[in-house]
Amino acid sequence: MPRYQPPLRDMQFVLHELLQIEGAFAQLPAHAELDVDTINQVLEEGGKFTAEVLFPLNHAGDREGCHFDAASHSVTTPKGFNDAYRQYVEAGWPSLACDPEFGGQGLPITLNNAFYEMLNASNQAWTMYPGLSHGAYECLHAHGTAEQKALYLPKLVSGEWTGTMCLTEPHCGTDLGMLKSKAAPQPDGSYRLSGSKIFISAGEHDLAANIVHLVLARLPDAPAGTKGISLFVVPKYLPDTSGAPGERNPIFCSAIENKMGIHANATCQISLDDATGWLVGEPHRGLNAMFVMMNAARLGVGMQSLGLTEVAYQNAVAYARDRLQSRSLTGPKATDKPADPIIVHPDVRRMLLTARAYAEGGRAFTAYVALLIDRELSHPDPDVRKEAADEVSLLTPIIKAFLTDNAWIACSEALQVYGGHGYIAEWGMEQYVRDARINMIYEGTNTIQSLDLLGRKVLMDNGAKLRKFGDQIKAFVEQHGTDEKMAEFITPLADIGDKVTKLSMEIGMKAFMNRDEVGGAAVPYLRVVGHLVFAYFFARMAKIALDKQGSGDDFYKAKLATARFYFARLLPETAMLIRQARSGVKNLMEMDESLF
Repeated sequence: MPRYQPPLRDMQFVLHELLQIEGAFAQLPAHAELDVDTINQVLEEGGKFTAEVLFPLNHAGDREGCHFDAASHSVTTPKGFNDAYRQYVEAGWPSLACDPEFGGQGLPITLNNAFYEMLNASNQAWTMYPGLSHGAYECLHAHGTAEQKALYLPKLVSGEWTGTMCLTEPHCGTDLGMLKSKAAPQPDGSYRLSGSKIFISAGEHDLAANIVHLVLARLPDAPAGTKGISLFVVPKYLPDTSGAPGERNPIFCSAIENKMGIHANATCQISLDDATGWLVGEPHRGLNAMFVMMNAARLGVGMQSLGLTEVAYQNAVAYARDRLQSRSLTGPKATDKPADPIIVHPDVRRMLLTARAYAEGGRAFTAYVALLIDRELSHPDPDVRKEAADEVSLLTPIIKAFLTDNAWIACSEALQVYGGHGYIAEWGMEQYVRDARINMIYEGTNTIQSLDLLGRKVLMDNGAKLRKFGDQIKAFVEQHGTDEKMAEFITPLADIGDKVTKLSMEIGMKAFMNRDEVGGAAVPYLRVVGHLVFAYFFARMAKIALDKQGSGDDFYKAKLATARFYFARLLPETAMLIRQARSGVKNLMEMDESLF
């Protein structure tokens, strides 16, 4: 049966040794008093909750799925989910990184981020319920009126209510400019919303007393396209004068999707039949407000895939140690057994190390970005806040697309370790493959993320944001370039940095002549830049491991071995990707549509 052990040692390495988090927090007045012991204690307690409460529900929840009752428009979550959510709320986990003004604990995003990796590794489908609530909290915290904040935020922070975002409609996916949902103003300042939404994760369930839907719709005078979209808060139950759930609002779940994965999360079709809502932010600027939640969701999807990568790796390693099959090519290793455990075989190790490297690289990367968000929110210097925000903007699409691609690869490799048993449901591995596949699609497909990175984040500012990140890499290369022990990491890091610079300039020049060149190059380009980011963090982690390998702690030996594998086996993928990106758009567009 599946197993999960929270990777606390590697989390502590990333936070305390790589990011030197206590010193980083000392520069942020809101978190200056946070010490190592407190950070570790929160992670340890979070690990206990995820491993002991959530993980045992993952496989059973997938097999049972959600139950929809058409007569009452209600959804019942799998057995045990409700009790787990109650324990989650009672322990105060929803409030971890929320504003103390609304009942939050005020802890850093960096710490909440690490907790969410464990939540997702233990049970991605369950985690989507509170995960979306945190996004709704962030959106209303940034753009809600004082009255909306006072009414909704304490309930979202406590976990008493949950939240969703209602964007997609049957006729439009990513192209939100096509949405048709309407919002009619009322004399009392509210709005009546009508329309249909699809693919609404956690859109209906039995875990909380109320669900706060954030809905995109058009006002009667709205201009066409994305410039005519407004955002509304539409609760499942209209709060009464005391703020408690009152009259049922006509925003209903009309069906739930029968999906490939995440069976235990209700993916809902939502109907609005003159439902009452209230405008959030300015009219016709709903996407600006919703982007707070959408960006949080993109980072959250990256954490979903990081969690799946880690848990798939752990289970594949456990299986490879126990499964006896064939003998080592260099002679028997388990002479007392009829065959050797498959972990002795080189290609099994390749599959395991692929998953391990993508987990460890992703952990370092996402923790770094979470710290940037803390700086953006809390640093006293506005220039530091601006630089952090720019870097988060650059790196967010890479987290979403690169980590979800990597999870699909890692989970597939982990399943392959099991052979035929991996394809059988009782072992649990096939669930991770199915669950991982959606992460490459929702919150903007990975193609959309690639277009965002190349078109908006790199070319639109002539590479300014990318150059700033590249300056960090150059400084690291210059600092350690003469260290012979670091040569195996510094040389390829410097090389891929130069290649990204040249590739960005080349695509930019082509795009002046034909904008389709951006579309043709974007996907391989993002993956190349993702490898640049991973190479940077693996080089930094290797430096720490080299300095501490004499300590006798095998952790550092393993970190070095993983870094060496990454540079030797995974980074070289960039050679192929660069050739793909440079090949131009002609080979994609020259075939007539009728010939497909």
